[in-house]
Amino acid sequence: MTANTIEINRQRHRFDDRESVWLFGYGSLIFKSDFPYLERRPASIEGWVRRFWQGSHDHRGTPDAPGRVVTLIEEAGAVCQGMAYRIAPEVFDHLDVREKNGYLRFMTPMTFADGDQSDGLVYIATPNNAAFLGPADERDIALQIAASHGPSGPNDEYLLRLADALRELADIDPHVFAIERHLRTAD
Repeated sequence: MTANTIEINRQRHRFDDRESVWLFGYGSLIFKSDFPYLERRPASIEGWVRRFWQGSHDHRGTPDAPGRVVTLIEEAGAVCQGMAYRIAPEVFDHLDVREKNGYLRFMTPMTFADGDQSDGLVYIATPNNAAFLGPADERDIALQIAASHGPSGPNDEYLLRLADALRELADIDPHVFAIERHLRTAD
């Protein structure tokens, strides 16, 4: 699959007849909501873990030196904490461009922090996209992140802001925090 998924996503999950849709964010969408939203609530989804396995050629790296950003990987029994946004469907015009580097929209059931539930959309970069880098040693991921920089800024800023946002949600993510530790000891 191509890395640029804008047109694919514009054909997926159209909501022309709806006033609002829930969106689940688990990476930069937690700390960088550069879009209008009607409501914002902590939430989680089941069966997924956050991993720095997606290449970033357009935001936190370049085509010649990709950075690493998070995607979701299926894992039975796992729970991924994040932030849910209730948005108007036209916001997807912006989000599809923001998440164009290999991410596809999928429907997912979400559980809010207060126990309420709803279906929503989530962007996931699956292993068959051209920018997928896959697993690596967490120290090696930290070294790649430390060396990467793209149009949206340094890759380490993404990691550190995500780690801080997860702490604010009281989410202990061993993968993210291990990479953060390696990054800080590499300085």
